Amino acid sequence: MPKHAVKDYGSFIRQALSRCPIEAEAYAKRLSDVLEGSWSNHAGRIQPVDIPALLISFKPRSFVLSEIADEYLTLRDIDERPPRIALAGFIALAGDRDVSEYSREDAKLYVRHLEMKGNKTATIRRRINSLSAILSYAYAELDLDKRNPFSGLIIKAEGEDSHKRGTFTTEQLKQGYDKALASGSQVKLLMPLLGETGCRLAEIVGLRLDDIDLENDLIHIIPNSARRLKTRNSQRVLPLVGYAKLAVEEALKHSDNQHLFPRYIRDGKCYATHASNALNKWLKNDFGGRTAHCLRHTFRDRLRAVECPMDMIDQIGGWKSVSSIGNSYGEGYQLERLEEWFKRLQGVKCPAREL
Repeated sequence: MPKHAVKDYGSFIRQALSRCPIEAEAYAKRLSDVLEGSWSNHAGRIQPVDIPALLISFKPRSFVLSEIADEYLTLRDIDERPPRIALAGFIALAGDRDVSEYSREDAKLYVRHLEMKGNKTATIRRRINSLSAILSYAYAELDLDKRNPFSGLIIKAEGEDSHKRGTFTTEQLKQGYDKALASGSQVKLLMPLLGETGCRLAEIVGLRLDDIDLENDLIHIIPNSARRLKTRNSQRVLPLVGYAKLAVEEALKHSDNQHLFPRYIRDGKCYATHASNALNKWLKNDFGGRTAHCLRHTFRDRLRAVECPMDMIDQIGGWKSVSSIGNSYGEGYQLERLEEWFKRLQGVKCPAREL
């Protein structure tokens, strides 16, 4: 012990390190480096090191999968439902274990399990990607030199079970919109709102009255306490024109003082799945098996048909643009430009009262 450090540390330090000789040697080396750094402060008073606390910090942290997943999802601030579904299924199969214990066989077992349940290969890939992201975060945070068991997994016949989603014709859209406005049904009003904005179902079902600006014919797609948005690109402002404006005005007659669709907001949470089930039941029956998500695909096709720029299409739909790296810079198109393209879509003419 250096003479100038005796007053703070005593004439010697005795500390149990580890029962493992190799581990004890490593701890001793790291502890010596820290102590020598403390002792080298000749100019001022030495600040003693809390050796027991320091040794705890040397020991590798250990987390079970559910714990590190909670941390990851809190930091990412994304829609938790898809990764939570993947997480629950994997833990039910492989257990909630220390993240360092999962193997390639665990990952392959999960894939076989999903295949046996009849999941589409696209669904399996999404589940794998969710779990892979969580484990990659865990290994980086815990400084583990371990290959991600979900990395590079091959799914048998991936993509061969996919099929192009059906789209709506102009006649089907007009027929559905007119039925929706005449029905007095909140569920059916979702059709023109989705079909004429290109929004995701949860984005519309979770709208608050504060998000609606009828004076300027706008809706603000922003996250709130009842529902998050899928991605950062999802936050946007969209014009309300034609049938979409009529549907909002009709829905407001049944709204409460906070939400446009209060029947799907319970205990502060947005239950978009319930709305989806109800809407899809009608759409599938009346429109040859088409669903609410087909409206979003139809809207994108309609924008392409009027030669709307691809980066504007991505901005309108809240899609992540892949056409150019430059699209991630700047504030995007002004509302006036968006409104011009929305009005070009009005091949689906509104009732006479709106013209």
